[in-house]
Amino acid sequence: MAFTERSAQTRAAILAAAQRRFAAEGYDRATIRGIAADAGIDPSMVIRYFGSKSALYTAASTIDLAVPVLKDDPDDAAASYVRAMLARWEEGGNAAEAVLLRTAPTRPEAAAQVQEIFDREIVPAVRAARPGDPHARERAALLLSQSLGVVYCRYLLGIEPLASMDVDTLAAMVANAVAGHLSASMPS
Repeated sequence: MAFTERSAQTRAAILAAAQRRFAAEGYDRATIRGIAADAGIDPSMVIRYFGSKSALYTAASTIDLAVPVLKDDPDDAAASYVRAMLARWEEGGNAAEAVLLRTAPTRPEAAAQVQEIFDREIVPAVRAARPGDPHARERAALLLSQSLGVVYCRYLLGIEPLASMDVDTLAAMVANAVAGHLSASMPS
């Protein structure tokens, strides 16, 4: 195995271990030693690859939502957005999102990351679906609040009956709410 391939594997193992620890324990309780133990390496290697716990956290929580192109019709836009959002969580592979959302309430830099994602991905998607709408940013905020509510309750907290609800039923109900956020009259 080549050195760069081994380095890439070590880096990936550290990131995976960090995502699990940060998601389960939060930023403050997760330790470099614990992350290193989970990755099966010496703690000095974590610092070698990432420099600091803060830099490791940033790498472990960096995400691209890949928000689908939202169509002009609010019902179609809502349905495609909700299906993509739920599929992402149903399929797993969202460790970075879990890290970010679990730590955002207590870590200002994590909250700033959520704001950045909102500005970079959610707002432009809503503006594309609602060209010329002076309330696109507010609609995007409502869409995000609906999404985060579902994610927190179903996937992070396991609140019943939402946690065990049929995903198709959930998608239909959430899409109705999101369509309302995209199409309802907004006070001037």
